[in-house]
Amino acid sequence: MALDRWIAFVILIICLAYGYTAFFTMDASLPPFMQRNPVWPSTFPKALAVMAIVTSLVILLGLEKPPADPKPLDINYRRLGDYKVGQALMLLVLMVAYALLLRPAGFLIATVGFLILGSTILGERKFHILIPVALLAAGIIWYLVQGVLGIYLRPWPFFLGV
Repeated sequence: MALDRWIAFVILIICLAYGYTAFFTMDASLPPFMQRNPVWPSTFPKALAVMAIVTSLVILLGLEKPPADPKPLDINYRRLGDYKVGQALMLLVLMVAYALLLRPAGFLIATVGFLILGSTILGERKFHILIPVALLAAGIIWYLVQGVLGIYLRPWPFFLGV
């Protein structure tokens, strides 16, 4: 059996356990007033479990027929070294660092740093355009979240006390 079918089999087992939990154990502890609601807290997990089970069964049974010869633009997992895996990994590390620095560094500094470093990793070198755009984007997003939506977002580092 091919690797994609083994992965689909593992995902199928996980989704069957997840679906069992969503269908049979999550709703047992609902209070009586919520049992008459059309949407329960388990509605999304149920839909997710069903879609994942169907998708993994399609892959496991081989119903999706890949083309016989890969096209030049298709991703070929046998040639992963030809792709820019290093850039993708650096972006993933940068995303984790952004999530960890969001509270201590503040939204504006963390977001501007993420946008500038992420663009630099992807190859942007026009810093005279990149820095103002990152500053403007972070400021607009902060204003929309803080001012329009009314969700408090600490703009500066905690030690500034602002």
